[in-house]
Amino acid sequence: MPRRLAMPATGAISGLCRAHHRARATADPMATYFTADTHFGDADLVRRRRSAFGSVEDHDEALVARWNARVGVDDEVWHLGDFAAEASRAHCAAIFRRLNGVKRLVRGNHDTNRVLDLPWAQPPVESARISVVDAAGATRRLFLSHYPHRSWPGFWRETRHLYGHTHAYLPDTSRACDVGVDAQGYRPVDLAEVLARQDEAGQAPEEMAIRGLR
Repeated sequence: MPRRLAMPATGAISGLCRAHHRARATADPMATYFTADTHFGDADLVRRRRSAFGSVEDHDEALVARWNARVGVDDEVWHLGDFAAEASRAHCAAIFRRLNGVKRLVRGNHDTNRVLDLPWAQPPVESARISVVDAAGATRRLFLSHYPHRSWPGFWRETRHLYGHTHAYLPDTSRACDVGVDAQGYRPVDLAEVLARQDEAGQAPEEMAIRGLR
């Protein structure tokens, strides 16, 4: 599977991800979750957009609790960027230690060295192409990035797109959606939830819509 900034090519990353998930299918069926834009320690964001939490301390505690209520110790979590902002190295490390799961990072614009240097399962990456097996046993291809794309690798080969960054401002499409906490009840989501959200979207990506496809 993928990681870091001085990293292997996306194709190599994708192959490692597929191998990892195939191995998983024959062992324990551990779940895979997706999230983004947790912004731990970001007091300014809490004041501007998440004031219902009251304080940045309460915000961080709530997000840790919601994460751990869904994710088991051995589950996999893909964090699609902006893990923390305006937070000290010590605070980032303390929060990271408390979060369940095997954690992987697709780097966001706020992810400086205090986030990149955390003990992620593998070094953070700029994007990733992975395969995840759904509840019916079908393999689903995903393209992960912090930023939303109008088109993406594997677009015409049934690859779905997951992203963060937009804080729920962009509408979902039938092939792409924001998995950031603002769009997802402030907790990680699994593949079934992602696919259901995209299937319920009111519009298709432009490249499909212009051809009358969904």
